[in-house]
Amino acid sequence: MSDAYLALEDGSVVEARCRAPGRTRGELVFTTAYTGYEESLTDPSYEEQVLTFSYPLIGNYGVREERFESDRVHPRAAVAREFTDDVAEWLESEGVPAVDHLDTRDLVTGIRDEGAMKCGIAAGPDATPEAAKEELGLCKGMSEHTDIGARVSIAERETHNPEGDGPHVALIDCGAKGSIVSSLVERHAVVEILPYDATPAEVREIDPDVLFVSNGPGDPENFVAAKELVEEFSGDLPLAGICLGQQVVASALGGGTEKMEFGHRGVNQPVRDLRSGQVVMTTQNHGYTVSDPGPLEVTQINVNDDTPEGLESDDLGVITRQYHPEANPGPHDSLSFFDDVLAMSEAGERTSPSP
Repeated sequence: MSDAYLALEDGSVVEARCRAPGRTRGELVFTTAYTGYEESLTDPSYEEQVLTFSYPLIGNYGVREERFESDRVHPRAAVAREFTDDVAEWLESEGVPAVDHLDTRDLVTGIRDEGAMKCGIAAGPDATPEAAKEELGLCKGMSEHTDIGARVSIAERETHNPEGDGPHVALIDCGAKGSIVSSLVERHAVVEILPYDATPAEVREIDPDVLFVSNGPGDPENFVAAKELVEEFSGDLPLAGICLGQQVVASALGGGTEKMEFGHRGVNQPVRDLRSGQVVMTTQNHGYTVSDPGPLEVTQINVNDDTPEGLESDDLGVITRQYHPEANPGPHDSLSFFDDVLAMSEAGERTSPSP
């Protein structure tokens, strides 16, 4: 007898096994990654989503805190063909429902064919299909949530590597992965992490060499303060962005964004550089994309669907990537992005921000 149920937006109810009890709801998305489950589960970009793993066994190399990208699990629930006890116990300790023993191939192909959909989950000894359907009904209005940044951002400014002898980076935390900070620190940068709703005055106070907008969850149009920072410092400071950061930068500079049918999530997304013709494999996790680059040049595209993966402007001092160059556990084909970001300030492209 099943002790877990998923109620899907298409009207179906899927039976499963409870590995961590609870009731919740969210947007059902999938990742094709077969390693890096710890990184995915602690990635703030998955906030408010229900994460389905397409790889059948999740947890085959344990759970180690040093692999975490943040201080907690961000998906509202986790779904797999089979979770090991290590992962199931970790998720239960985090209060995150987890279910397995269901046909994840069917879920993934359904999302691929029909697009990401909302779902409700009920797991535990008292779970019923009706309880899962009730959770699904509570999904109404979730897409209208506009302050998701508050759930994933730091509350107060943090300084990393204060003794560094490299450029001074103001990192706007819209849900930044720890690997972004580590990648900058490894290159001797001083990294000042600012909350997602930081003001221009707060940026001026630290007088950075680069303004960097991080990854994060949801619709980039919800990150109004970050857009205002890009507008304010465009032309004064070199600008960089990753994932949601690329979308925020493009939107702030006159471009546009749109929601994708089911997004890009996994560690094997092929990206072509339009200048060199080289194709690299990348890690991605996003449900929105840039539909109009505005004044920025599209320098890289996704091989599968031609969506923009890299935007640049020499005149404005902008370089952004839709994928995650800092990806852990990999691939690491594009780590040179961080060298390019820091080189913008070292090349003397910066002018002092206006008072």
